Amino acid sequence: MSKLKQFLQDAETKSFDLNHRATIRFNIGKYNAAVQRGLTQYTDHELARERASYIKTNVINNLDKYLMEFESNFAARGGKVIWARDSEEALREIGNIMKRKRARSVVKSKSMITEEIHMNDFLEKNGIEVVETDLGEYIVQLAEQRPYHIVTPAMHMSKKDIADLFVRKLKIAPTEDAQELVLTARKLLRAKYTAAEVGITGGNFLLADVGGVAITENEGNGRLSTTFPKTHIAVVGIEKMLPSIMDLDLFWPLLSTSGTGQNVTVYNTVLTGPRQPHETDGPEEMYVILLDNGRTELLALPEKREALNCIRCGACLNICPVYKNIGGHTYESTYSGPIGSVITPHLNGMSENKHLSYASSLCGACTSVCPVKINIHNLLLLNRKQSVEMGMADKQETTAFKLWTKAMKSRRLLNLAPASIKSYVLKYVLKDTWSKRREPLVVAPKSFNQLWKERR
Repeated sequence: MSKLKQFLQDAETKSFDLNHRATIRFNIGKYNAAVQRGLTQYTDHELARERASYIKTNVINNLDKYLMEFESNFAARGGKVIWARDSEEALREIGNIMKRKRARSVVKSKSMITEEIHMNDFLEKNGIEVVETDLGEYIVQLAEQRPYHIVTPAMHMSKKDIADLFVRKLKIAPTEDAQELVLTARKLLRAKYTAAEVGITGGNFLLADVGGVAITENEGNGRLSTTFPKTHIAVVGIEKMLPSIMDLDLFWPLLSTSGTGQNVTVYNTVLTGPRQPHETDGPEEMYVILLDNGRTELLALPEKREALNCIRCGACLNICPVYKNIGGHTYESTYSGPIGSVITPHLNGMSENKHLSYASSLCGACTSVCPVKINIHNLLLLNRKQSVEMGMADKQETTAFKLWTKAMKSRRLLNLAPASIKSYVLKYVLKDTWSKRREPLVVAPKSFNQLWKERR
């Protein structure tokens, strides 16, 4: 089955799953309330968005300069930078580090970019245990699912769903006490931190001026994953760059307010390399894998490169009417929702993923909430345009538009066919789309042109 057919089938199934919709409506409702409280910390939120947009746009336009500055400063403190062109190179380098360290287990904090390169599957095939330490990621790992949401991996699961999962997988006594469930996971994970040879994280931001990786989280698992293991690997997309550590006073609150509604997340850490001689904790070795994986192809498109400004807050997913109906798993991609629909065709191939750019009502809600003011709905239109220019449009659609264009340019041709024929054509062309859930479109017996002539 093609990706498009699978997408349409899954979208229809999820749209009519009332339990799923109730869970998502409840969880996103809590998020919306939290965001409104979080926004009260700003006297001028729009100005903050404009500043963030300006900084990120400047960074992306000068990315080569900032990447070299980051590498120089990070290496000066004993850190090691690895440049990875694609997921294969990144996985190969991770595998080489594992072999050198003779690693048998890895603790991993929440990271979408490791999902992007399918790192867990790679390590497990090589006999290495990978433990997700973020509670949401741990839950979906137990459920053998991919993350549902960029920020909230288990958003699609209710408390009862999680309790049933823990009973089934961890053999605990049945309970729906949230605190009891959290303590169960905490107890199991604590021993993993001290046993693991390697800790792996992503990075919310790269800081050029100090050569730092900034990580923001709420559970402390990121700090534990980078402190106990002797080796720390951070896999970070090249677009996550900020010029200075001073920019975090703008970006950390913006990320947390848009992502979870908090003024700032609980744990915010800047890692600038391995443990130094005067420091008491931290890894003996630290690697940063700078991943391209299609990002420079997007960078080469001036009218679309603003998509690389994304700070992965998830706000566009939570506001999107399409996402709220079809859910995160339907997209079958690492990055779901509006921003995922923009970047996935560029990261994973336009031909297989162009349909995602059509999974939008173009209402513009995503653009209105983006903390770095990415014009998301316009980028979706540009993706659609690119797919047509690349000759990827459906033949039936292409033919229909050619005939429509020809008819619209000629009043004589438009009036040639009677209304009944036009209605039949519309019914046939739209039978699998518009007419599937709605009354078929019916053309008026007389056109406006004909009525105008009669009136005169």
